[in-house]
Amino acid sequence: MTKKPDQSASRVIAQNKKAWHDYFIEDKYEAGLSLEGWEVKSLRAGRVQLKESYVIVKDGQVYLFGAHISPLTSASTHVHPDPTRTRKLLLHAEEISRLIGSVERRGYTLVPLSLFWKRGKAKLEVGLAKGKQQHDKRAVLKERESNREAQRALKSR
Repeated sequence: MTKKPDQSASRVIAQNKKAWHDYFIEDKYEAGLSLEGWEVKSLRAGRVQLKESYVIVKDGQVYLFGAHISPLTSASTHVHPDPTRTRKLLLHAEEISRLIGSVERRGYTLVPLSLFWKRGKAKLEVGLAKGKQQHDKRAVLKERESNREAQRALKSR
């Protein structure tokens, strides 16, 4: 029995765990990234942070804004890297129009969830999300704690 190449070939570079805490993730999309050479080298070294980043829709295109990719000191000396530059996301036209409709009409937001390698190319998982209120966050924590206690009770039997 062989594994699908999609599952075995992907390797996570960075995750945005705070997104799961702050938002209800309704749908996920996989997008390519338009990167420069020094950025790819930094991604291979794992020098990226998605915590403060978000995805914006502008002029019919989708962009990753605020992701911090730290430049390597061994990277090219003639390039002056900008670690937080806006990077274009590569999606199909129908996916972009679906995302634009959801963001503009229904009040959703786009959140970067994780950055990973797939078949040698960097991909970004983008979540279509609705913001959580403070009481929603508390309810999720309370539910998680009660599930944990139930598991402990079952284990101790």
